[in-house]
Amino acid sequence: MPAAAPVAIVLAAGKSTRMKSATPKVLHPLCGRPMIEYVLDAARSAGVERLVVVVGHEAEQVKTALSVHKDVEFALQAQQNGTGHAVMVCEENLRQHDGATMILTGDAPLMQSSSFSALLKDYEDEKASCVIGTAVTENNFGLGRIVRNADGEFQCIVEEKDADAAQKAITEINVGCYVFDNQRLFAALKHVNTDNKQGELYLTDAPAIMLADGQRVVAAQRLTIEEALGVNSRDQLAQVHRSIQDATMQALMLEGTTIVDPAQTYIDPRAQIGRDTTIYPFTTISGPVTIGNNCQIGPHAAIDGTANLPDGTTVAAFERIG
Repeated sequence: MPAAAPVAIVLAAGKSTRMKSATPKVLHPLCGRPMIEYVLDAARSAGVERLVVVVGHEAEQVKTALSVHKDVEFALQAQQNGTGHAVMVCEENLRQHDGATMILTGDAPLMQSSSFSALLKDYEDEKASCVIGTAVTENNFGLGRIVRNADGEFQCIVEEKDADAAQKAITEINVGCYVFDNQRLFAALKHVNTDNKQGELYLTDAPAIMLADGQRVVAAQRLTIEEALGVNSRDQLAQVHRSIQDATMQALMLEGTTIVDPAQTYIDPRAQIGRDTTIYPFTTISGPVTIGNNCQIGPHAAIDGTANLPDGTTVAAFERIG
């Protein structure tokens, strides 16, 4: 009998405290879409067929925004009592699932499907109960540290506020991306407690509980620190926006589009633009626009929505389409 397709729990219950916004953090727009949609897309591309989004702050607003996605369901975390508690509220949704469950954060839109696929492969190859995605960075303040034994095997995750001096020096960090055996995950969570400086139920305690029970737990350095960048403030939102724009421009230019000044141009990542088309400065292309080959766009042009421009189209300076 083939293994069940992996499911994913996406944590999205937090407030926008540092964003200083009434809008739920995961709904802040990023290159034309709510940031959580990038995480959902990456999970789908890695083979996830069912997504459980944990909502809390402004839950109805998040549910309404994501209601168009037929593979998304919701679990309510009415009071935020830690990441372990956030996963616990999904137990009813996933009670019957026998297979891999990914746990992801909805505010990390740079996560790549290739990294998720690598973690799922590690889960299968290692016959593990848990695989923890890690990255390495010298800028590790505030991040959970991966503690290994002398043989390099995983021992535990220590949060910043609970770490001693030696643990704070560790540069391998937990990026908040996991693959668990679903049934063993919820069994381990029953043993998580609030005996920590935050007084919360840490998801990060579950791997050590599994390890103590004799189960296989692996920490796999499969992600870059750039992928792990979560959005907690407006300046981080701008950083991620720039990163997505840079990747979008580079991909288009490698495929034969000329972008005269990428720093002065905005292109939605969903746009499709043909070869030998030239995009002049101060042009904005928003939405899943299609532009053919040998087009001239701008400067100061705006193309919106689902516009479909055939080969050879010229969009004059200051012209708006869509």
